[in-house]
Amino acid sequence: MTRSDLVERLAERFDQLTQRDTEAAVKAILDAMADALARGHRIEIRGFGSFSINRRPPRIGRNPRSGEQVVVPEKLVPHFKPGKALREAVDRDDDPDAGSAAPGSTPA
Repeated sequence: MTRSDLVERLAERFDQLTQRDTEAAVKAILDAMADALARGHRIEIRGFGSFSINRRPPRIGRNPRSGEQVVVPEKLVPHFKPGKALREAVDRDDDPDAGSAAPGSTPA
């Protein structure tokens, strides 16, 4: 799903909002989240997951073209950890032909 797909779906779901209002709301939420992460804050959305910043330490890498060693500096990267409800929703087996076999088991 893209950002424009999200805006379109929300506009359809909430008749009282125009496409422009929905687009502004999505932009405001995403900007607020990006700003909070940039300031080093953690974001937790219950039932969905949490966003945090992870530190990647400096390391020695290699230039793939020349094979020369290159120092890769430390980086701060965003990290998403899905919540229990999201993990279960994604893992849920909605295939009616699958039967009631336990996850990870093979049919006999």
